[in-house]
Amino acid sequence: MKASENIVEISDGTLRFGDRTLWENLSLYIKRGEFIAVLGPNGTGKTTLLKVLLGIQPLTSGTVRVSGNLPGQNNRHIGYIPQQKNFDRYLPIRGRDLVEFGLNGNRFGWHNHKSAVKPVNEAIAMVQATAYADVPIGLLSGGEQQRLRIAQAFVGRPGLLLCDEPLLSLDLISQGVVTDLLNDYRKRTKATIIFVTHAINPILPWVDRVLYIASGQWVIDKPSKVLNSKTLSRLYGSPIEVVKIHGRLLVIGADEAMQVAGAHHEENA
Repeated sequence: MKASENIVEISDGTLRFGDRTLWENLSLYIKRGEFIAVLGPNGTGKTTLLKVLLGIQPLTSGTVRVSGNLPGQNNRHIGYIPQQKNFDRYLPIRGRDLVEFGLNGNRFGWHNHKSAVKPVNEAIAMVQATAYADVPIGLLSGGEQQRLRIAQAFVGRPGLLLCDEPLLSLDLISQGVVTDLLNDYRKRTKATIIFVTHAINPILPWVDRVLYIASGQWVIDKPSKVLNSKTLSRLYGSPIEVVKIHGRLLVIGADEAMQVAGAHHEENA
């Protein structure tokens, strides 16, 4: 594969905290326009992988490049959707203020807010949040807040979207809305999506490949090659059963069985 085709390149990446190895010898090459799902139980380093790509967390060993650069050098071209946390009800920030942070939140000093009006309005319109963009963010529902977080990620027209549990605590309808918004953006712009999740079913129709991390090991391949009993049993070192019920995958025999089926838990590492 030509290097120019890749927006993310990790070669022999190992990540340790003290005596604990989250993953080692990870070789990950992600092409422009791919939709990559990152799965695995809590504490395996899924969120930390995003931090590595943002330049926040260095690898213990190995190399990483994002758009041909060292991590952190090109973050203005990366859209980041963090794990959802509730805003204080009385926080004096409107929805559109949150979106504007995606343009100037990493800059110091005075900003020309007038120049941000058009891209902010366009990003808000993309996620169909215009009707409540001027409402204090803490008064909005979880689904409305998440639309505005997505608008914040879209506002700089990034070529790479890093999504950390964007379906967390959302109902099924809101999950579908969020998934459609992200995939529509990818189709229009050819952006790459790296999507950390415990709930594979809502995004399964759009996923090109799955990176599954467990027990310090990893595998990346097409969903059908990864989400099967043989592959997951090898990763965990114990019997795992993957069954399909009414078109939805269910993993049986591991602590995170219900997570992959659709339940949500916050990543600890």
